[in-house]
Amino acid sequence: MSIPVNIPTPLRGLTGDKETVEATGATIAEIIDDLNKQYPGIGERLLKEDGSLSRFVLICLNDEDVRFLDDKATAVKEGDEVSIVPAVAGG
Repeated sequence: MSIPVNIPTPLRGLTGDKETVEATGATIAEIIDDLNKQYPGIGERLLKEDGSLSRFVLICLNDEDVRFLDDKATAVKEGDEVSIVPAVAGG
């Protein structure tokens, strides 16, 4: 099943400037794997070296942070939407 993934401006250079791309998978982990196959390098922006989600990016499923669901094991289904949101910091 294909899921739309909203790509933030800082990562669009990896997706050919596409704002939204399609990825397949039954979980967030599978979606990230598919994104990385289609757009090499995006995985290293989303994951730490140990494979866990980077703290500098939020991945939301239907506007809910997956860290408050089942993290990378969060299931996705037809009609869902994934958004990648870069962390914003300032001082």
